[in-house]
Amino acid sequence: MTPDHVADFGRPVDGDPPLQTDPMSRILAVDYGERRIGVAISDPTGTIAQPLLTLQRRRGKRPPFVRIIEVMTEWGIEMIVVGLPIQADGEEGPAAEEVRSFGDGLHRRTQVAVEYWDERFSSARAKRDLPNLGLGATARRDKGRIDAMAAALILQSYLDAQRTK
Repeated sequence: MTPDHVADFGRPVDGDPPLQTDPMSRILAVDYGERRIGVAISDPTGTIAQPLLTLQRRRGKRPPFVRIIEVMTEWGIEMIVVGLPIQADGEEGPAAEEVRSFGDGLHRRTQVAVEYWDERFSSARAKRDLPNLGLGATARRDKGRIDAMAAALILQSYLDAQRTK
């Protein structure tokens, strides 16, 4: 069951309007994966997303909530966008359930609003776009860099959609 304050795929849940934040606050985005968690932040105006870091995830262990909360405090985060893995048929599968559990846990620990955003193809786009950034071959193959870039692509998609409303 999705709480009323959560939106999916850029559409509000149950017809509620999307959450609004202070125009000078930052938004954090998370690309939650099996091995790594990519993290990105917006600029203070909510216009541009940038990759920030990648956290390692250990299977069977709790997600690194403490480190994410430290990042949120350091950057003055007032909202979180979590990439939601949607299957090719548009349905949510087991991976989406795990991501929602993570996002709900982050909300419980921080009381910061969480929105879920369709992340389909974000990692593939990050892999495709990295060569255009002028990085060396080693940096382009760095999976952590790809995950942080995927989080930035998720966040930029979210930010762009907010501007067109």
